[in-house]
Amino acid sequence: MAQIPDVAAAYDTCLQLARTHYENFPVASFLMPPPARKHIAAIYAFARIADDFADEGYRPPADRMLFLEDWQRRLDAAAIGEIELKGDTDHIAVFLALRETLRVLPSDSRAQAHVLLSDLLSAFRQDVIKKRYDTWADVLEYCRQSANPVGRLVLLVNGYRDQTAAQHSDAVCTALQLTNFWQDLARDWAKSRLYVPLEVVQAHHAQLDALDKRRWTPEWRKALTDVGARTEELFAKGRPVADSVRGRLRWELRITWLGGRRILDRLAAADYDVFSSRPSLTWRDGTAIAAGAVAWRRS
Repeated sequence: MAQIPDVAAAYDTCLQLARTHYENFPVASFLMPPPARKHIAAIYAFARIADDFADEGYRPPADRMLFLEDWQRRLDAAAIGEIELKGDTDHIAVFLALRETLRVLPSDSRAQAHVLLSDLLSAFRQDVIKKRYDTWADVLEYCRQSANPVGRLVLLVNGYRDQTAAQHSDAVCTALQLTNFWQDLARDWAKSRLYVPLEVVQAHHAQLDALDKRRWTPEWRKALTDVGARTEELFAKGRPVADSVRGRLRWELRITWLGGRRILDRLAAADYDVFSSRPSLTWRDGTAIAAGAVAWRRS
């Protein structure tokens, strides 16, 4: 039987995982209110391990689906205060921490969190079997499951239950997810995955075989400019979420928003040609983002 960590050690495992992975979403940073930091790390670790496993293309899809089904079963158990004490020690630690995070939430928020975490797993299962999206609505529905739960969970563990704030959070999280899709278009295509909806591809007469040849054509530039403009609208729609919270969380959300917008702006400046260069944030961007957070004005 695997060695069982105590709850404090379990949270430490989750925090370490959160701090060793780069994301466009800041995770459990020093700006996150300290009481919530370990809970966000537990949620992140739960999602990161499941997402990584779902994305391991060398494993047969059936094996990945079985893993995700097991992850769902463990989540369901944690939601009612139970835990399975077998298997990988880090996995046990994740669910030990997650069980505690769910336990300390009010009962209605606990139920919401369970649904949101299940939505994440639903998105990961979709990644195993789905490589294309027909419509913009299909892509937004995927983001509803894969990205929006993150923001809502951040609000819940920090004690915010306002529906308007949750809707603004959804817009920002969807925009961040979409920005990551456009940023990773070349990487995703190497895995035969495309998040630009086919209706947009066809509307601009872009050809899929151009991506096979790593050719960034005017048609693809128009297609990405189209979805980039829609993404910009979502950032604008969600911006007020940073004004609806207090304290450190306000700074965390400002920086998250500014970082996502900065990546999108850099993509647009490069005509979305990620085959030539994939934009990412540097320490210089961090300085500019921090200045932007200080100069932030309410929407």
